[in-house]
Amino acid sequence: MLYDLVIIGAGPAGVSAAIYAARQKLNFLVISKDIGGQIAKKAVDIGNYPGFNKISGPDLVKVFEGQLEENQVEVVLDEVVKISKDGPKGRPTFKLFTGLSENYEARAVIISTGGDPRPLEAEGEKEFIGKGVSYCALCDGPIFRDKTVAVIGGGNAGFETALFLSNYVKKIYILEFGAQVKADEENQKLIANISKAEIITNAKVLKIEGDKFVNSLTYQDAKSNETQKIDLEGVFVEIGYSPATAFVKDLVDFSERDEIITDLETYATKTPGLFAAGDCNKGKFKQIVTAAGEGCKASLAAYDYLRKQK
Repeated sequence: MLYDLVIIGAGPAGVSAAIYAARQKLNFLVISKDIGGQIAKKAVDIGNYPGFNKISGPDLVKVFEGQLEENQVEVVLDEVVKISKDGPKGRPTFKLFTGLSENYEARAVIISTGGDPRPLEAEGEKEFIGKGVSYCALCDGPIFRDKTVAVIGGGNAGFETALFLSNYVKKIYILEFGAQVKADEENQKLIANISKAEIITNAKVLKIEGDKFVNSLTYQDAKSNETQKIDLEGVFVEIGYSPATAFVKDLVDFSERDEIITDLETYATKTPGLFAAGDCNKGKFKQIVTAAGEGCKASLAAYDYLRKQK
């Protein structure tokens, strides 16, 4: 079947794009590894999304699922691993290949795949994934009840992770590579009121060690060059994401951070009919609400593109 549109990813950008595609009565499909993307695992308490004073990531995902069902959106739980382009330059069709060896064809595509957690690249990190090293506090936080943990990253994600973990652990170290933390003032105030939280700046993580499970972390002080060792049982990595864009490398241009470069008004890529919205494209502000807005715009732009092709 040749679809009008295929949306890849079902995070805020993908869900928003799907809602608008449904409103335009397009023949379309959503292909995604899951519903919700990063917010399903990473967002603890969301207090800046319109319509909710505060809502958890999993609860917002339930709202997304309800909206997709209400709009009768067809969702395939799979992963797109490659996209190829056929046909003339101005009016191509796209073939999408998935991890389950299924193929799909569409006249237009919106990429809204978000990003994958960026690793520390510290010694011992890979060896202890699932054995004390985690990239998802929402998933693993309760396991560390009454234990000592470190959160790596002093941005909003790191501080919000620490706030969530404070409900379980006995001690939290927040390690920031820079001289100052980057979290919003509100998050800094909240952490300041938690006596079990300690912030360490100028900290470069060198090594994560343990036996069967993590039992220590070593970092270097960027000012003094001295090394310090912390005894702990858990390490939560919150240093950002790398865009999940490798599968489309031949059809788009990339920024220096592997983000897809798009037109800022339509979110169109250099390939006609191919759009990118949300955290996978080039943009300074990575927020749930901005991703949803971009998904809306990309969907409307895709509709205009398809209408003109007809």
